[in-house]
Amino acid sequence: MTSAASLAPTADLASFRARFPALERVVYLDTASAAPGAAPVVEALHRAEREWQSGVFSWRAWESEAHATRALFARLVGGDERDVALRPTLSDAVATVARSLPPGKVVVGEREFRSNLFPWLQLRERGREVVVVPAADGVVRGEALARAVDEGTALVAVTEVQSSNGFRVRLADLTARCRAVGARLFVNLTQSLGALRFDGAAVRPDFAAATSYKWLIGVRGAAWLYVRPDRLAEVEPLAPNWKSTSEPYADYYGVAAAPTENDPGLDLAPDARRLDTSLGWFPWIGSRAGLELLSTLDAAAVEERCLALARAFRADAARAGCELVPEEVPSHIVGVRLPDPDGVKARLAQRRVIAAVRGGTLRIGFHAFNDDGDAEAALAALRRAGP
Repeated sequence: MTSAASLAPTADLASFRARFPALERVVYLDTASAAPGAAPVVEALHRAEREWQSGVFSWRAWESEAHATRALFARLVGGDERDVALRPTLSDAVATVARSLPPGKVVVGEREFRSNLFPWLQLRERGREVVVVPAADGVVRGEALARAVDEGTALVAVTEVQSSNGFRVRLADLTARCRAVGARLFVNLTQSLGALRFDGAAVRPDFAAATSYKWLIGVRGAAWLYVRPDRLAEVEPLAPNWKSTSEPYADYYGVAAAPTENDPGLDLAPDARRLDTSLGWFPWIGSRAGLELLSTLDAAAVEERCLALARAFRADAARAGCELVPEEVPSHIVGVRLPDPDGVKARLAQRRVIAAVRGGTLRIGFHAFNDDGDAEAALAALRRAGP
């Protein structure tokens, strides 16, 4: 297997596009829901299936593929692999942080995807104040979240690119406000990481998380939680298990160390591995293949392609008279407001253009495997579909 340290950008975007067989048949603009299966990802799953079927397989080898994703994910968020925990879903990662949050107010936007909303709202049952910032014109801006932050704020939870319509929050302003009052910042990168670069050194989030099966072109059932090293001590495992210990493969039974009055003998790992869950093998096998495929690309070129396609589509759609979701920071996802978005989506599908509807908005997203022809086909189909 290729180590993360040895990976270097080697592939061009045309070669990247060729790894997605679905693009020979459809114009795929719904990676915000789930990426189409990339050939290396599908082959990795097939390999594991063949091993399983033969009865000659190593579950430890399968688990090693999951552990290899730590370094790959850490590179994307500007951290260290020791700061990355392996979780199955975004909501699970969010709940892990919410469970351990010190006293104080939580601030979150009302248009958050529920996996980054409900775990915070549940804190109200424990007497915690949770401020839900209302949307304006269908979006929750970073400045609105920042205005809700005060000295009593423990954490702000935000998604960089909002799932419902592609609105991208200006993280720099929100980061500055959190730092000014000592509030923690939880950033959900599920709808941006893999398409857009994340400047971890500038943002310095306390926590960041993303799932695999969207812009990271992996498999559903794998997610990563980054915990800044100075915050690790305050985070407890959501469900302590055999993977939480320093040496999980050394022994699977009984306590890991001699219990004391103040220590139950769990012998938790010294890094973010203490927050790991027991692994579902196949999602991680496919997700490693997805991350490694992305690692063959230049991240700046990926972002440039994604934003250029979205920018061109926005401009052409506006000239065609479409009402678009407002934009503050350039995003790779475009929201189009239509009287009958579901009908338009169905008519687009008839023309082999795959998009989605969220919150009454037609949602169109561009990854690096898309090209100018995809953007043009989407606009042409949108015009023909009508309102």
